[in-house]
Amino acid sequence: MHIATKERAMSSFDPDTIGIEVQNNFIGGRRALGQGTPMEVRRPSDARVYAALDSASAGQVEAAVEDAARAYRTSGWAATDPRARMKVMRRWADLIETDMALLAPLEALGSTRTIAEVLAWDVSYTAETLRFFAEFADKAGGEVIATTPDKLGMTITEPYGVVAAIAPWNLPLVMAAWKIAPAIAAGNSVVLKPSEMTPFSIVRIAELAIEAGLPAGVFNVVQGDGLSVGDPLCRHPLVSKVSFTGSTRTGIAIMEACAQTGPKPVTLELGGKSPQIVFADANDIAATAATVARAITLNSGQVCVAGSRLLVQDKVANEVVDRIKAAVEAHTQGQTWSAATTIGPIISEKQLGQIDGIVSRAIAAGGEALTGGSRAAAPQEGSYYAPTILTGLGQDAEAVRGEIFGPVLTVQTFADEEEAYALANDSPYGLAAGVHTGDLNRALRATRALEAGTVWVNRYGRSNDFMLPTGGFKQSGIGKDLGREAYMASLKTKAALIQL
Repeated sequence: MHIATKERAMSSFDPDTIGIEVQNNFIGGRRALGQGTPMEVRRPSDARVYAALDSASAGQVEAAVEDAARAYRTSGWAATDPRARMKVMRRWADLIETDMALLAPLEALGSTRTIAEVLAWDVSYTAETLRFFAEFADKAGGEVIATTPDKLGMTITEPYGVVAAIAPWNLPLVMAAWKIAPAIAAGNSVVLKPSEMTPFSIVRIAELAIEAGLPAGVFNVVQGDGLSVGDPLCRHPLVSKVSFTGSTRTGIAIMEACAQTGPKPVTLELGGKSPQIVFADANDIAATAATVARAITLNSGQVCVAGSRLLVQDKVANEVVDRIKAAVEAHTQGQTWSAATTIGPIISEKQLGQIDGIVSRAIAAGGEALTGGSRAAAPQEGSYYAPTILTGLGQDAEAVRGEIFGPVLTVQTFADEEEAYALANDSPYGLAAGVHTGDLNRALRATRALEAGTVWVNRYGRSNDFMLPTGGFKQSGIGKDLGREAYMASLKTKAALIQL
């Protein structure tokens, strides 16, 4: 890959200086030109086609899985000294950070992530994810089971073999790292399908893995859409586990495919409609409003844990909403390669149309847009939607119940704690929730009462505390990414009972 960039500390770049490698599948330790249907890849910042992606053919999907299975059996990766695996993954992480000047513009170019965000967080976070899971390689395993003195009972953990991973477009590198790091640290081989809308940065990561010493075939990448590549990948008989992040509808289809061709275990992080509950006793209303605003404008609301439902106690509703409105209106929308941009584009015209349709129907049904409510008047071509605050909607409204995946915040008020939890839990989703209160007892009650896989108190959003797992309840999925849970989910358990 040949990319002309400024110095590593750059904050802006010229998108037309970024060259995209033609070969973007990665099988057997090297790049391969896809033999499937070519696809146009557009930059959401200006709607320009900036590259052609050659999808993997059915034969290449087959070859990638067979190569991964062969690498699992013969490369020695699964059987090697766990600390040796750890050292390879650490080198891999170091190479990723060293490659920041190449990876950052490549990631920002065709995604919704601004160059400032990628430089400040995405690339380093990706590297740190590898380091975190590498540490588990020699620190987690089976155990000796209590039994009678004439027997020795044990559990033994073993890798699954080949893990299929399907990563989304909203944070391409970060979400891919969540999938590949625990699986490879545990000794598995991985075949990854990135989103066809953001396909390029992960192939560079695969190249760096080989440079770090990962055996060829342990990490393969196949490109294409869900129907032609993702589905056959999940159904392949040599794939023993599947990990997916994306929509609930697609997650259900993947679970069905795995049941029909296995059964095989799945980890699914799916949709969300996460509430942010603000009580009148919140310690700092100004800081709370800023947190609520960030939780819906981050990545233009294109985050599965986006705090898209504001539930605010009626006593402070007007002040809180006014402050949030001022915060979202202060953003500068623009292209991902500009240092001035604080909120980027929507990934595609199709997604923008879906967002606008939901908002338009909400307004037609009697809702009010306190700000936004339409496509943003950005100074360039591209898919931009104005940060939007909707009020006046009932609990059954489409905008309140459905995942919008855009910068749209609905507002509802409540009188007391009981009503707040009832509104928050009245959702088919259960991915995350936020609570803002100065009362520790109330915070603890809320943590137990809310039906969500993650509850944040007096903050909203993840930190670098990788030990905290993430994953949802109800239609938000099953299983966990991050934490000890993600590593252990990459291993199968065998029981042994030895008569002495």
